[in-house]
Amino acid sequence: NWCFPPGRRVQSSRLGPTPPRLLSEEEYRLQGEVETQKALAELRSVCRSPEFSAWSTVSRIQSPKRFADFVAGASHVTPNEVSAHEREFGLESLSIDEQLFEEDDDDEEEEEENVNYSFAG
Repeated sequence: NWCFPPGRRVQSSRLGPTPPRLLSEEEYRLQGEVETQKALAELRSVCRSPEFSAWSTVSRIQSPKRFADFVAGASHVTPNEVSAHEREFGLESLSIDEQLFEEDDDDEEEEEENVNYSFAG
């Protein structure tokens, strides 16, 4: 604190905290991928540790082979799951959302026209 002049401290406290910078869509996607890969690597590491109770875990899960493959380095999702996710959240869903929003805009325009006609008559 001694290295900042007193006026500087007052000015910064009046302005308040600066809001965080928002991520672009690409930065958000990239950060999600990086953080997911780090978390999956950490999970694999924990599952390989001597303290991890593999038998207890395997006895409670539906697909022990898939879990073992994951711990050994296989993907955490199947190709079918990736495909289903892409259908629901990928580019295909964006075009459907755009169509829905276009329909909503058309409905609103029609409602506005009907209101205008009712006042004119």
